[in-house]
Amino acid sequence: MDLLTLQRRAVAAIAAITVLTGVAQMAAGEPLLTLISNASTSLGAHLFTTVGMFMVLFGGATLHAQRRREALPVVLLWGGLQKLLAAALVAWGVARGAFVSLALAVAAFDFASGLLYWSLRRKGG
Repeated sequence: MDLLTLQRRAVAAIAAITVLTGVAQMAAGEPLLTLISNASTSLGAHLFTTVGMFMVLFGGATLHAQRRREALPVVLLWGGLQKLLAAALVAWGVARGAFVSLALAVAAFDFASGLLYWSLRRKGG
């Protein structure tokens, strides 16, 4: 298996994980938020659920674009940006005390995912 195929499969797996975790956040936002937050509130839980919805959309768009190759570079650009910014904002949340250090694992996964998305985009998807 060549590197490009491996990267495409990894991006598809990440997109599927993004959809599944987004669905989990939508279904059980408050209990999941309490795992990574120092101060869970009903507003915070609602916003966490809303973030889950966007995760479903971005993950779904990436999975869909895998079948529509002409769309893949655009989706990888914006999906990669979403992953990198999510990583930065979660890390900032940890630094500010809003999230516990366990959330840095989420940030690291998103950061690596964003780099992979952009790497695949650079190769033409």
